[in-house]
Amino acid sequence: MDMQQRFDTVDTLPDAQTHSEGFRVSREARQHALIEDYVELIADLLDEGQEARQVDLAIRLGVSQPTVAKMLMRLGDEGLVVRKPYRGIFLTPEGRELAEKVRARHRTVEAFLLALGVSPCNARIDAEGLEHYVGAETLKAFRLAIDADLGNFMQKARKNKGASSLNIRRF
Repeated sequence: MDMQQRFDTVDTLPDAQTHSEGFRVSREARQHALIEDYVELIADLLDEGQEARQVDLAIRLGVSQPTVAKMLMRLGDEGLVVRKPYRGIFLTPEGRELAEKVRARHRTVEAFLLALGVSPCNARIDAEGLEHYVGAETLKAFRLAIDADLGNFMQKARKNKGASSLNIRRF
């Protein structure tokens, strides 16, 4: 039985195997979220023509410099960044590839939230957290909805919100 068959309705408790798989995927995403945040931020700083320095990362992530130093050691060990004395932090080709994947996911989630009518500020903040937990199938559905003009649909839906349920309008 595949995962889809085990999730017949959202109101039904899934079987134990399906339930544990959902938690496993979530735990794995949580473990990668910090790594993804760091490489995405490093890429953003470098692409804006700025240096990516430990102090810059600490300020933008709202953490201490020792916390950043530990993560940079980990990122270096995983082959995602290199540090050059007196020059800052740079992404390896593997780090750049990961940053681009994360950035693309972030942009898709943010665009989807904006299309739903979420304010730009909240869409940006929410996308920063959601981007790590959205799977490929969901991202594909988000892109499909965006390409199908979800934003226009939502604008019309908001305008018609006050319409009586007996007076259903076609979009």
